[in-house]
Amino acid sequence: MDLSSFVQRLRNGAAPKFPADANTLAFAQKLDAEDSLKHLRDEFVLPTKGSLKKKALNGSIPGQSTQNGTNGINGHSQDADKSCLYFVGNSLGAQPKAVREYLNAQLETWASIGVNGHFTTMENSPLTQWQDMAEDCAKKSCDLVGASAHEIVIMNTLTINLHVMMASFYKPDSKRHKIILEWKPFPSDHYAIESQIKWHGLDPEKSMIKIEPDENSIIPTEKILRTIDEHAEETALLLLPGIQYYSGQLFDMPKITAYAKERGIIVGWDLAHAAGNVELKLHDWDVDFACWCTYKYINAGPGAIAGAYVHERYGKVEWTDGSDAPSYRPRLSGWYGGDKSVRFNMDNTFVPTPGAAGYQVSNPSAIDLAALSGALSVFNKTCMHDLRSKALVLTAYAEYLLDQMVEETKSDASPVFTILTPRDPLQRGTQLSVLLREGLLEKVTQALEENAAICDKRKPNVIRVAPVPLYTRFEDVWAYMQVLRGALGL
Repeated sequence: MDLSSFVQRLRNGAAPKFPADANTLAFAQKLDAEDSLKHLRDEFVLPTKGSLKKKALNGSIPGQSTQNGTNGINGHSQDADKSCLYFVGNSLGAQPKAVREYLNAQLETWASIGVNGHFTTMENSPLTQWQDMAEDCAKKSCDLVGASAHEIVIMNTLTINLHVMMASFYKPDSKRHKIILEWKPFPSDHYAIESQIKWHGLDPEKSMIKIEPDENSIIPTEKILRTIDEHAEETALLLLPGIQYYSGQLFDMPKITAYAKERGIIVGWDLAHAAGNVELKLHDWDVDFACWCTYKYINAGPGAIAGAYVHERYGKVEWTDGSDAPSYRPRLSGWYGGDKSVRFNMDNTFVPTPGAAGYQVSNPSAIDLAALSGALSVFNKTCMHDLRSKALVLTAYAEYLLDQMVEETKSDASPVFTILTPRDPLQRGTQLSVLLREGLLEKVTQALEENAAICDKRKPNVIRVAPVPLYTRFEDVWAYMQVLRGALGL
């Protein structure tokens, strides 16, 4: 079976049938040879075994040896320049080479023409003038979230954007005041929701409806729909993650969105682990709003500027005859949300930019936007459909190799680990959450680190493994699992 056949089966929700020789380097390399996206790996700077030991800056970049051939690391070994196995893109994506180019362009512009960079597009630059950079990044993000540029705004960071969106979309009254969320969202989401409820003088114990997972850490769609039915008449907002950060479960966003909206509930999604990872169709799904960060699968750098989506119906700016001010959906307002045609009039009448850009508050950092623009330039060399296709097979291959380890230890009193992430390929992204047997976490993560196989851990016993399709090879998946086998003593 070739790579395209695996993709077809997985896109139909069927389990792939790996051959007897699948757990071999030769098989992994065969899949890599068939991969039409393999060239994208060259767009990234991946940490090396040597660079991971770095304790001080020395001007060297991983993969680019210094004059003494050691990449600045004492005790240089033969494979110090070999790329590490970077399986932690669900926490921080690898660095695109374009980011350095785009940042250098922004810094040269700033140094050369100063404040005029706001209004000048330099020749030979990959960047537009600073005041248009957020709009440019919005255009480059359309395929990532399935929306028009008119519905996307690049601003702030994820939790701030959740607050900005809830300020406009969470309007509790005596009848509808509840927010439906998951039982244990990423803590920042919980804090944001709880504080919004308190801000309105309400009791979180009464207004926060938390959906608990089953014994396998999964929240079935049917349970979400039952919860919506139970609280529909009193619910003002449903706010769930597109992908649950701990289990890696991908929620059925179109079905849940439609079900909630039929019952008069505003629907928002936190896409921190979904944007740049799975195919999204926010406009077609009629989502009201969504927010995402860009430092995970989008690779814009730690703490990078974030994005938000607002359905086009909420971005209308309408004037009536004789009125001195337009009508628009109430929101937290600021100068950079003002229409560019009147922004510099310094008038106290706020006239928002039509569309999602009208929800912008402050002048966004041109440096942050340059980094994001560089990262998005890599996505614009492919499409989410093709990235998702490769990710489906990468993840299934990792799952297959993990299952072999469990099979080899089935006679043990308890499994060496359990995969928490759903088995259905259409209910997960590229992350597999592995629940280790009690007491194994520190031993396993130390062994992985010593062998430059990078993932992240979630105490008490989970490691999250993410083979990101932009820069991960099938050979990397095979090699990573060999390291894990050794860490488990298999």
